[in-house]
Amino acid sequence: MVIVLHPSATQAQIEELKAEVEKEACSIWPIQGKFILVFGVVGDTGRLDRDRLLNKTYVDKVLSVQEPYKKANRMFHPENTVISIEGAEVGGERLAVIAGPCSVESEAQIVGIARQVKESGATLLRGGAFKPRTSPYSFQGMREEGLELLKIARQETGLPIVSELMSIQMLEQFVETVDVIQIGARNMQNFDLLKEVGKTSKPVLLKRGLSATIEELLMSAEYIMAEGNENVILCERGIRTFETYTRNTLDLSAVLALKRLSHLPVVVDPSHAAGMWWMVEALSKAAIAVGADGVMIEVHNDPTNAKCDGAQSIKPERFAVLMQSLRELARIERRVI
Repeated sequence: MVIVLHPSATQAQIEELKAEVEKEACSIWPIQGKFILVFGVVGDTGRLDRDRLLNKTYVDKVLSVQEPYKKANRMFHPENTVISIEGAEVGGERLAVIAGPCSVESEAQIVGIARQVKESGATLLRGGAFKPRTSPYSFQGMREEGLELLKIARQETGLPIVSELMSIQMLEQFVETVDVIQIGARNMQNFDLLKEVGKTSKPVLLKRGLSATIEELLMSAEYIMAEGNENVILCERGIRTFETYTRNTLDLSAVLALKRLSHLPVVVDPSHAAGMWWMVEALSKAAIAVGADGVMIEVHNDPTNAKCDGAQSIKPERFAVLMQSLRELARIERRVI
């Protein structure tokens, strides 16, 4: 249920309404907009008398929410959420560009790429220290050493860092080290991990699962938000379909759907979607055109010899050219890079 208050509602009236709602074992989630105050009500809302609520002079509307996700629902939060990350923003007028290698391989590699993508206009640095791989024999990342190298890259460039968390055991170290915790596609429905991340205030980039529906993605975001962490960024990274030519199938319609259903920012990862470097540029442009709040692009200085996902990584020089195109496209879409 959503209760929209009249702008003239006094603090005493607000407290009265909160007490009445909480008396019926429901919890209140207040959202303060520029001109209105909205109460998102979670719990057994069937116990609340809708007509009685509407009879209050300071209540403007009472709306039912049919979807199982509440806090991620745009009905609860009509305005777009903008998440601040150490000077960068995701969800506002300025588009976020997250760039860097799939995995951290050395200090020279991550620092060098960080400097190059920042010079081209990237706003955040991505880099995997812990890598979930299909094969147990594939490179699994530099782990704790990789996190330390990401810290060096941040110190050298000022770029906030995004890195994937795979286990609850590493959560404390990630909270201390990274600026955005990434929950990968394979862990999208690791609910224990989502709950623990939700108990922090660290921004979370939540990737859509390989075969997850849009509602399942939003319910995973709900797990995080239900624990108190509202700083969630949704990521469309391609889903598994019958098509085998590309690594995954990029669902650009999901961006439109997510922006309609939820107030949370949405970014697109064209690199993991296509799995082919020569598709990344066009798909990045398409993501901006359909209204994504940013893109996440894999950039590697030597893709041929990359230890992970070199085939989908573009070189820093191509990234620089792509950024020029994205700036022009952003301007057309009334956004800024």
